[in-house]
Amino acid sequence: MRAEPRVAFVFPGQGSQRVGMGKRWCEEFAEARRVFEEAEDALGLPLRKICFSGPEEELKLTRHAQPAILTVSIAAWRVLQATGALAPACVAGHSLGEYSALVSAGALAFGDAVKIVYERGRLMQEAVAQGEGSMAAVMGLDEREVERLCAEAAGGEVVGIAGLNGGGQIVIAGARGAVLRAKELALQAGAKSVVELPVSAPFHCALMKPAAEGLERVLEKVDVRPYSIGVVTNVEAKVNLDPLRVKGLLVRQVVSPVRWEESVKEIERLGCTGAIEIGPGRVLRGLIKRISPALVVHNLETPEDLSKVARAAAP
Repeated sequence: MRAEPRVAFVFPGQGSQRVGMGKRWCEEFAEARRVFEEAEDALGLPLRKICFSGPEEELKLTRHAQPAILTVSIAAWRVLQATGALAPACVAGHSLGEYSALVSAGALAFGDAVKIVYERGRLMQEAVAQGEGSMAAVMGLDEREVERLCAEAAGGEVVGIAGLNGGGQIVIAGARGAVLRAKELALQAGAKSVVELPVSAPFHCALMKPAAEGLERVLEKVDVRPYSIGVVTNVEAKVNLDPLRVKGLLVRQVVSPVRWEESVKEIERLGCTGAIEIGPGRVLRGLIKRISPALVVHNLETPEDLSKVARAAAP
């Protein structure tokens, strides 16, 4: 395997799920089938049925969507790994995708990771009662202005920045009433748009503190292994290579903004000229192109994409 040209592997988060994902990988590659088998053995869930046939309402449940996306991403990555075509210079993932990145770097065993994210999804879902929280994407205002508006809108409730996605998109999260007040203030301040997101809980904000505390207990039982591929973390948007810091960063991630724009700029600063988005959907490709147009982004979503990724590996 070779590390040239310098390419980052990036992995999607929740929201990228769709019924049918992973089916082609399993039909055509034994490596992918083994990943699904390992996940089903670890969880006791019929993940192949949930991913391949749905129904959509079942798949998008947070406790199902998180292990499902991780499993599909790692199935595609394992197939790519078996080709020996490309070794990444660094890896990163958006929210949930950071677990896929850690598996690909060798820090977490896949069997451990899929159990962690199942519990993470359950804990995040249970942290706030259905309908009491909300998230919204604000377009066209800068970080400082959105922070100011959230402080003004709070009124004793929680609302704050949950994601800095780049291209002028900032995601806010918190109590539903506070998010709606922030939405109105943002529009009055000249935001191009403010769109409420169809999510089941207000992720990456202080309301997720019970989930962070629960995740900390889950992670106590998990071994983090030494690894040599740099992982650009959501919390710091910097490379971490210290296994002793992984658990703390994952706990902080639950209540902290996803610093994706800075993470992409860090990937570019590290000398990467391209990125491969591995897993379902093409959300990260769109975000990366808005942040760093010079980065050449390819998707590894279906088996047909393997040939394109192989060409990207050519020096």
